[in-house]
Amino acid sequence: MTKPSRYDRIAFVASPSNEAQVAFGQLTRDYGNCDPKEADVVVALGGDGLMLQTLHQNMHSGKPIYGMHRGTVGFLMNEYSTHDLRARLEAAHESEINPLLMRATDVNDRVHLHHAINEVALFRQTYQAARLRILIDERERMSELIADGIMVATPAGSTAYNLSAQGPILPINAALLALTPISAFRPRRWRGALLPNTAYVVIEVLEGDKRPVAAVADHDEVRDVRRVEVLSDKTIAMRMLFDPGHSLEERILREQFGY
Repeated sequence: MTKPSRYDRIAFVASPSNEAQVAFGQLTRDYGNCDPKEADVVVALGGDGLMLQTLHQNMHSGKPIYGMHRGTVGFLMNEYSTHDLRARLEAAHESEINPLLMRATDVNDRVHLHHAINEVALFRQTYQAARLRILIDERERMSELIADGIMVATPAGSTAYNLSAQGPILPINAALLALTPISAFRPRRWRGALLPNTAYVVIEVLEGDKRPVAAVADHDEVRDVRRVEVLSDKTIAMRMLFDPGHSLEERILREQFGY
């Protein structure tokens, strides 16, 4: 008698690219396609953008997400293969990640709540640099940062935009967040900070009328913000599956050694 798989019911999602759509057609013919609400696992076919979208859509479901690379950037994806998918799912290693919660207050005192898997970033909206005040756990740590912006990145997001802004790479299981400036002008030599993932980060916009600032949680943008609060949301745990030897921990470690 064949032992039932933990992942008998698979839901496939795919990016609109031709490469992903061809894979979607083949895999759904081979394995069927369950409604995501009824599935044991969600398999995402595309790049990192689709993976982030899939994680957001399934943030509260508790379902594991397994990605296969059929897109451009595939840091969060496994290699693509149609062979014995259920066996690969059974053998996969699980990484659990918590998103960031952004609470952004705009110039009209409207409050906007959004989650971010990679980072919460603040950007200048015009040609003038942003002026920002930084508080950590309700204590002022920097009275004025003049920069193009600043971000708070998770370990999962530390190899994305954070790395491009010269921020540190964080091991996936590190209880840390990266606070990284974007093109800092003053203090010119400030490279950011490593914070415990229990930190309550507040960024206040100074001279917002003259130097407007936008806040972005992954892909959700709020314009003309005055105050942005960020913390790690421990009430949400997302499960990602990776093939043995290609775990997110291993990929991040490789990035730290430049290959």
